[in-house]
Amino acid sequence: MRKTIGTVVLALAVAAPFTLAAQEEEAEASSYIYASYFTCTNSMFDAVDAEMEQHLVPVYDAAVKDGTLSGWGWLAHHTGGHWNRIFYHVSESMEGLLEAQRVMADRTKDLPDEAFSKACGAHEDYIWENVAGNGVTGDRGSAAMSVYQVCDINREERADELVKTVFAPLYDKAIKEGKIKSWGWSSHVVGGKYRKLSTMSGDSFEAILKARGEILEALYDDGENKDAWEFTEICHSHSDYLWNVQQEGRR
Repeated sequence: MRKTIGTVVLALAVAAPFTLAAQEEEAEASSYIYASYFTCTNSMFDAVDAEMEQHLVPVYDAAVKDGTLSGWGWLAHHTGGHWNRIFYHVSESMEGLLEAQRVMADRTKDLPDEAFSKACGAHEDYIWENVAGNGVTGDRGSAAMSVYQVCDINREERADELVKTVFAPLYDKAIKEGKIKSWGWSSHVVGGKYRKLSTMSGDSFEAILKARGEILEALYDDGENKDAWEFTEICHSHSDYLWNVQQEGRR
C-alpha cells in the first residue's frame, strides 16, 4: 500500500519500573494503539472497504498470527463527526513498535491502494495508551462506540483514577451480564486536542446505548456521586462516534 495504510499504523508500550510483580502485571496489561482517523469520500466507501478486505486483511491477520502485531482493526463510521474510517494497530513494546512499523511497511508497499489513495486524502493520527478495560486485548462486538474527551491536562491522572475506581466496576458488571462485549479507557500520547478515549463494544448499537444509559444513570442520577461529578469537571466536553467494526484481529 505504498506509504499509505502500511505506514500509518504503529504502536508502543512501556511497563512502569515498580516491583517485579507489578512489572509483570503492567507488561501484561499495557499496550499502545496508533489510530489513524480518515475522512474519505462518501461515494467511494465500498471501493475502499473492498480494497481493505481483499488486500490488507490477509497481511494484517498474518502479522497478528506471527506476533508482529498484538491487534489491528478497520472501523466504518455510523454516527458522529467528520471522521468516517479508522485504521489502527496495537503493539506491546517499543521494540515491537519499531519492528512492526518496518515490517508492515515492507509487507504492504506493493499492494494495490488506488481506491484508498483517491478517496481518503485527509486523516488525523493519535497514539493512545490503554489505561483500563479489555477493549484492546479482549473480544469485541460488531458495533462500537468511542467518546473522545477534552480534559484538563493538569488533572488527567485523577480522571484515570476515577475511571479505574468508580466507572470500571460498572463497565465490568455490564460485561459480566452480557450487556456489552468490551470497554476501554485510553490516554493521549500523541495527537490532537482529545486527551482521553472511552470505548465500548457490543452486539448492536441499541445494546451499547442502553448499557451506557444505565451506567450513566447509576453514576449521575441521584446527584450525590461526587466522584462522578468531579470526573465531569476534569473531562468537560466530548465528541461521540458510533462505529461498525468491519475488520479486527487479536492475538
